[in-house]
Amino acid sequence: MAKPAIPLIVCGNIWIDSTEQPMCGIFFSSGRESDHPVSDNTLEYLCRRGPDQIDRVVVNDQNVCCSFFSSVLALRGDSLVAQPLQDPQTNSILCWNGEAWKIDDTFIAGNDAQTIFDNLLRAGSKNPYQALDERERLDDVIVRFFSRVSGPFAFIFYNARQGSVYYGRDRLGRRSLLRTKAHNGDIVISSVCIGPSTKNWAEVEADGVYVIHLSNISENTGLVEKRIAWPETKDLHDSLSFSSCNRPPPCLEIPRLSLATPAVNELLMNLRHALAIRAVGIPSPPAQTSTPTKVAILFSGGLDCTLLTRIIHDLLPQDQDIDLLNVAFENPRVLKATAARNSARVAPYSLCPDRVTGLSTYAELKQVCPGRTWRFVSIDVSYMETVSHRSQVTTLIHPHNTEMDLSIARALYFAARGVGTIRSESSDDSRSYSSPARVLISGLGADELFGGYTRHATAFSRMGFQGLSDELELDYGRLGKRNLGRDDRVISHWGREVRYPYLDEDFLRWALRLPLWEKCGFGQCPGSVPVPSKNTNDPLLEPSKKLLRLLSWKLGMKSAATEKKRAIQFGARSAKMEVGRTKGTQVLP
Repeated sequence: MAKPAIPLIVCGNIWIDSTEQPMCGIFFSSGRESDHPVSDNTLEYLCRRGPDQIDRVVVNDQNVCCSFFSSVLALRGDSLVAQPLQDPQTNSILCWNGEAWKIDDTFIAGNDAQTIFDNLLRAGSKNPYQALDERERLDDVIVRFFSRVSGPFAFIFYNARQGSVYYGRDRLGRRSLLRTKAHNGDIVISSVCIGPSTKNWAEVEADGVYVIHLSNISENTGLVEKRIAWPETKDLHDSLSFSSCNRPPPCLEIPRLSLATPAVNELLMNLRHALAIRAVGIPSPPAQTSTPTKVAILFSGGLDCTLLTRIIHDLLPQDQDIDLLNVAFENPRVLKATAARNSARVAPYSLCPDRVTGLSTYAELKQVCPGRTWRFVSIDVSYMETVSHRSQVTTLIHPHNTEMDLSIARALYFAARGVGTIRSESSDDSRSYSSPARVLISGLGADELFGGYTRHATAFSRMGFQGLSDELELDYGRLGKRNLGRDDRVISHWGREVRYPYLDEDFLRWALRLPLWEKCGFGQCPGSVPVPSKNTNDPLLEPSKKLLRLLSWKLGMKSAATEKKRAIQFGARSAKMEVGRTKGTQVLP
């Protein structure tokens, strides 16, 4: 399939496809002897994340040369706010990559980066903070402020009054931030790690805010970093930890989940809230007056993404088109096995499970939600194209380095590129298409919260609710470490921002308080096999993520409500492409 012609913009001295841009890239380096300039490769990858504006600021503090770089994707406010943000009075600097929706219960209107910076400047403006106790007090103020921010983010903040650099990710780790330290003690922090030597890079843990006091230098190890842990909360309603409400039930008799269960309507209300702040009011790109398609869905046709798509339909104006990005791979191993059973020519993409499910759900969506332009984008990836992009995907996912990481990442990589074909409604003709949407909606998080993986059913069958609770807590706790940073780097490479409604803080607080037996149907009938309900209107649905299935059914998406869970790498067939035994845990060569 020929790639459609795409206009170009220039980022520094690098030419980049402009429709394959947006989002934010941030970078910091320290040097005791000299400045560490951003390498050409790193510059290119940072620019791909945010093409609307780029800039660099260099300061010298305590004989340490500090370089700050930002590339910006403008998705908030009425005008572009340049980064890095620098205060003319104090010379303090902020590099911001994220979306701050709220501070405490107050929604942020306008540009969130500027609001965050203003708050940080106020926090450090009362005293010079040169005394040790005052410096530690400010450290505490900074971490407490970021703990009050709702939304995905990564940041680098230089407080010039104190001579300190703070950096970190939100409590879930939804944005990428990587760190490395050279042998001489110099530190580099970046959204991406590109270059000849990447072996020492590591994800910044989402376990608090990190600080470098530039005056604190060890002769042996160079600049000294300190972690300031997130403040603990005793208020269950304000906690994002795995709640005690998810523990085993107090009684043996479990109430049956049905359409009449109050949690079904609560789920709808909370998802509408999470989607409204992520999908409504997205501005058109700079220099463009309007864009008919501002949102696209990473769309397999499965339960999680379909439920979000159905609710988004009720939130957006009818004249706003929605793209459904559906990816399918030519998998030589599968094709060889299929050809051995069937001599007829096999279509490499049409038989991919996610393509079959996607088209089926797309047809149902058009019936249930008429009057809107739904654009099903068939993203067909040949084996040759998969091989040609392997090196780039491997670079983006680093420091993740397993076969499973690669198979998941390349599915997201090509889906986020948004280049495929669309079929005419009036004929079977298809044409090339590149989605202009700068915001992608993902269903990630639903399985971890509502018990959607096969291992959750296995844990319940072996150890009951205690086993299920332990397995869910394990999955929830490692989301940031296993998935989110890696996925952010891969998706943002195409200049698009991914948003996760199921990982909205308010939604999480509600879901984590909800008892297990109101999320899934395990244990509600012998062997977890559905039995006829006394209410003839209640559907017979499998127990995994049953609450989501009931809401999908209630909203008319009955086919999606019955879909079984299928991992993206198997649904799109991006895994195990070569003949032979390859395990997902195998380290990439």
